Amino acid sequence: MSATSAEAGPDSSWWRAGAGRIAAGTALPAAVALLPWLSGTDPALTVLRARSADQDPTPAQLAAVREELGLDQGPLTHLLHWLGGLPRGDAGTSWVSGEPVLPQVTSAFAVSFTLMLGAFVVTVAVVALISARTLYLGSRRRLRRRQSGTAAAVLAALPKFLLASLLATVGGVWLGWFPSSGWEGPASMVLPSLALGVPSGAMIGGLVERSLPAAFQEPWARTWHAFAFPRGLVARTALRRALAGVLPQLLPTVVALVGGAVAVEKIFNIPGLGRLALDAAIAQDLPPLQTATLVLILLGVAAGLLLQTLRRALLGPALRAGGLSTPPPAALPRQRATRWIAAACAAALLALVVGGLLRDPLAVDTAARLLPPSLTHPLGTDSLGRDLLARLGHGALRTAGVALAVTAVSATLGLLLGMAGRLSAGLTEVISTLPAVLAGLLTTAVTGPSVWGAACAVCLVGWTPYAAQTAALLEEERASGHMLASLSFGAGPRYLLRHHYIPAVLPALVRNALLRLPTAVLVLASLGFLGLGEQPPTPEWGRLLSENQPYVELAPWTVLAPAGALVLLSVLAVTATASRSRKR
Repeated sequence: MSATSAEAGPDSSWWRAGAGRIAAGTALPAAVALLPWLSGTDPALTVLRARSADQDPTPAQLAAVREELGLDQGPLTHLLHWLGGLPRGDAGTSWVSGEPVLPQVTSAFAVSFTLMLGAFVVTVAVVALISARTLYLGSRRRLRRRQSGTAAAVLAALPKFLLASLLATVGGVWLGWFPSSGWEGPASMVLPSLALGVPSGAMIGGLVERSLPAAFQEPWARTWHAFAFPRGLVARTALRRALAGVLPQLLPTVVALVGGAVAVEKIFNIPGLGRLALDAAIAQDLPPLQTATLVLILLGVAAGLLLQTLRRALLGPALRAGGLSTPPPAALPRQRATRWIAAACAAALLALVVGGLLRDPLAVDTAARLLPPSLTHPLGTDSLGRDLLARLGHGALRTAGVALAVTAVSATLGLLLGMAGRLSAGLTEVISTLPAVLAGLLTTAVTGPSVWGAACAVCLVGWTPYAAQTAALLEEERASGHMLASLSFGAGPRYLLRHHYIPAVLPALVRNALLRLPTAVLVLASLGFLGLGEQPPTPEWGRLLSENQPYVELAPWTVLAPAGALVLLSVLAVTATASRSRKR
């Protein structure tokens, strides 16, 4: 009898997962329905401005809009009316355009889903490139050292909107290989798929590459090698074993792109679901926003169930029979260059900070706008003539501090919720596809725009990758032979937590958090760019990227400097942890 079945029967587990899905799927649309009334801004004013851009409407105009939309009836009436129309295929009409909502959302979803599939293909290709060397050497028992993870950290730290701008400029405008704007055919999805898939693939690939050495050290791998089993079969089996723990990451990393690729959709002028939801949220256009949210909820639940089925198929009967082998992490030394890479990144960041702190980050010189790097301005200047080195140096501690705090809180929440088992599975599926921008609008409607309000918004959605990872690893641990042995000897919950659960989850969770550290910076920047987080002229790295993104073609150094700093921070976090684990 497996540990999983000992804790709760299958029927109980499915009921708890279903209860979580229903609870989260009900609470989220209800929260969205409250948005116009929570924001503190008159919904009639927002809708009227979205319709006609009239900045000073008269009281009579506002009263007419309130009467037309029935805003005086309150959010509950609107929510019930919208829900009542769904069984008839009626999702209401847009408050701004007056057009039926369902055709708009359906068309936008089809575009975003197709784009997500393209990004998934790129993700798989990047994962294959990152893990190919480890897979090749491991199948031949020639894996002597762990990879430093530098390549994965560099690619994962690339801002998607910056990569999209570069691809649109180089591949679309300069070379003319693919369309740089619009959505007219398969060729239109190549560049945006690359922009979305490369960082996502690097993140997934880094996790797969770290999991493979342990898979190759399992007893079956040693036995198969001794009996001269085909190397291809050994490689495929090890890959299946490693993918089982990483597969749940596809939901918050790739599937979530359906609603979370707003920046890339705007750069390439793609009429996707994320862009539609953002425009509706800003205009407080409730019917399309509610419908888009419902579509994302259903997508998250469907994708979560599909990934769970695929994962159980990869693990096979051993998961149900309690026959999984989960040895300690592979005791392979790190590459010698890892320590030097960490030292070089630390020295470069220290030089940036010290050099920047000696300069004024707020000094504006319109005569020195967009100057290239020189002795006077080592990293150049921005569109207002401000020194980029100064702004990077002064924003370093704030950027790193807030990002580390957000990542730590998100990872802790994910760990706790992931340990709740099936009860949190439905909640994870529902929240995984929720765009951070929507969470930011809901949060700042209560807290007001501030950096910590934006941080809370990121934490509200940022815990899902860690919860999915924790739940997957714990399920494997409970189905392992040594776990069953501990239970047969009467091990209690505290012993299991200290000697089984935490050691099985924490190292992988930390690696995942380090790879996602730059993502926290960029999400915070996107919220600040929308007026929901850090406000100008604060020199925050993510905001520097957002402010200077329009000048990528004219003055590329304005974005290369903060992007390079983010890459250095990501590589430092990954390699420093690798060097520390090597010492242990």
